Amino acid sequence: MEVEYYDPEIGEGIEALIRPNTKLVHTEAPGSNTFEMQDIRLIAKIAHRHDCVVTMDNTWATPLYFRPLDFGVDVSIHATTKYPSGHSDIIMGSVSANAKHWPKLEEARITLGICGAPDDSYQILRGLRTMGVRLAHHQKSALEIAQWLEGRADVSRVLHPALPSFPGHEIWKRDFKGATGVFSFVLKGEPAVARRKAAAFLDSLTFFGLGWSWGGYESLAVLVNLSDRRIRKAPEDGAVIRLQIGLEDVADLVKDLERGFAAAAEA
Repeated sequence: MEVEYYDPEIGEGIEALIRPNTKLVHTEAPGSNTFEMQDIRLIAKIAHRHDCVVTMDNTWATPLYFRPLDFGVDVSIHATTKYPSGHSDIIMGSVSANAKHWPKLEEARITLGICGAPDDSYQILRGLRTMGVRLAHHQKSALEIAQWLEGRADVSRVLHPALPSFPGHEIWKRDFKGATGVFSFVLKGEPAVARRKAAAFLDSLTFFGLGWSWGGYESLAVLVNLSDRRIRKAPEDGAVIRLQIGLEDVADLVKDLERGFAAAAEA
């Protein structure tokens, strides 16, 4: 199997990368940790001209805010561990497909013997009943904090697709019905210094937990390591800190972040 990575904002340029042996084009919008937006409909249209299957990781938006199959995606993938669960206590995923690709997906499921545990499935179904309400709160709180971060001198950039300042905002506005609670910001400084500041920032937080698997009720923060990337490498203007804004009160979260910035300044 051969894999070639491409710039998520490549757009029509994806066609130049498709070779005779290309079978699948994988997409994700927004991109993990740095949140680049992809023109999913355009990429799917080009990929289908070459008989490629188009897959998408739609965990960030969930089907409430983006419906991949309506935009030409053949197979949609979700970490139901995250927002469908909502309580940080289940590890599960889901895969959906259009009519053309469903038989092959179902055959693979049977052949591999994949099945979710009954209790886990029950808890995901329970979480789905409140997901709409939770996402609305995540969205509102995250956008409020993102706008607050934009006004800080110690923040180089805020990486949130719903902000007008973000490069992919127009695609998000055109195609998506909402935003969720996960975004990043760049803590200003030379890379080595910024990482030291970021460590002090994270160590001082109390409301925010430190953790990777977002989507639950609690707020989380983590320093993103981009050093192993081949494309969209770590920025030169600072360290990337990813936030998951949970269901806590925004005022409490802002106070916690202020404590973090104070610690970073001292470092």
